[in-house]
Amino acid sequence: MTVGLPVDTLTSEASQAVLRLLQLSPPIHPNASLPSLDPAQDLLTETLSPPQQYPFEFAKTRAQLRQERGVPTSRNPFLVVAQTFRHEGLSALYKGCSSLIVGSIAKDAVRFLSFDTIKHAFADPETGTLSPLRNLLAGMTAGVVASVTAVTPTERIKTALIDDARTERRFRGPVHAVAVIWKEHGIGGLYRGFAGTTLKQAGATAFRMGTYNILKDYEKKHDIPQEGAVTNFANGAVAGTVTTLATQPFDTIKTRSQSARGEGVVEACKGIWEDGGIRAFWRGTVMRLGRTVMAGGILFTTYEQVARLIRPVLGPILEEDE
Repeated sequence: MTVGLPVDTLTSEASQAVLRLLQLSPPIHPNASLPSLDPAQDLLTETLSPPQQYPFEFAKTRAQLRQERGVPTSRNPFLVVAQTFRHEGLSALYKGCSSLIVGSIAKDAVRFLSFDTIKHAFADPETGTLSPLRNLLAGMTAGVVASVTAVTPTERIKTALIDDARTERRFRGPVHAVAVIWKEHGIGGLYRGFAGTTLKQAGATAFRMGTYNILKDYEKKHDIPQEGAVTNFANGAVAGTVTTLATQPFDTIKTRSQSARGEGVVEACKGIWEDGGIRAFWRGTVMRLGRTVMAGGILFTTYEQVARLIRPVLGPILEEDE
C-alpha cells in the first residue's frame, strides 16, 4: 500500500530538485541573490569533456613534466600526441584516463552533496542573503572540499601513470600505482600536489565566475543585448580564457609535484624555473585553452538558455510556497 502525497507537494519538491541541480534554487531570503552555479558548471564541463579529448590532457601533462635524460619530450603538445602514437601506440595516449574519469565523477558528487551545506553556512545570518562575494566564497570552498576528498588523489595517480610510462614503467595500472605509492610514501604520497590542485580549483572558480559577472555587468551598463547565444558563448569563452591563463602556473606546479617520484612544491617550482624560466609555468596552456574555451562557451550558453526556460515555469510555483 502506498501513501500518496498531494500533487502540489510533489510539484514543489520536483521544482526544488530541478532548481538545485541547476543551482537556481530559490534564495534563502526573498532579496537574496542567486547562488553560484559552480557545481552545475562542473557537471556540464565533464559532460563536454569526453574521453576522446583525453589525448590532449595527456599531451599537456607530458609537456609540463620534468625533462629526463635520454627521454626527449617535445614541448609542442601536438608533436607529443603524434610521437606517442607513433612509438607507443594509441593505448599509450589514454594512460591515466580511468583515474581522471573516477576523479571527475567523485568530484562532482562531492560538490553536489556539499554545496548546499556550504552555501547555507556562508549565508548572511540576519537576512539569509547570498551576496556575489559570498557565492564566490562558497564555490571556492566547495572546490577545496572536492580537492581534499577526490581531485588530488586521482590527479596524482593519473599524472604518475603518464610520467611512469615514459621512464621506469613500474606501474601496471591505477590500482597497482596506488599500492606502490602507498607502500613507499604512505597516504601523504597520494596527496602530492595538494597545494597546486587546491589553488587551481579555488582559483578557477574565482576567475571564471568573476570574469563572467564582470562581462555581464559591462554589457548591462552599455545596453548590450544578453539574450543571444553568440553573446553568451563569447562571455563563456572569454571567462574560460582568463581562467586558464590565470591558473595555469598552479596546474604546472601540480603536475610536477605529482610526477611518478613526487616532488615538493618548492622543488617543483625550482625545477620548472630551471627548465625554462617564468614561461615554463605556462607550459600546456594551448591544449588546456582548447578545452576550456569551447567548454566555457558551450557551458554558459547552455546555462543561460536553460535558466531562461526554467525560471518562468518554476518561479511562480516557488513563490506560492514562500
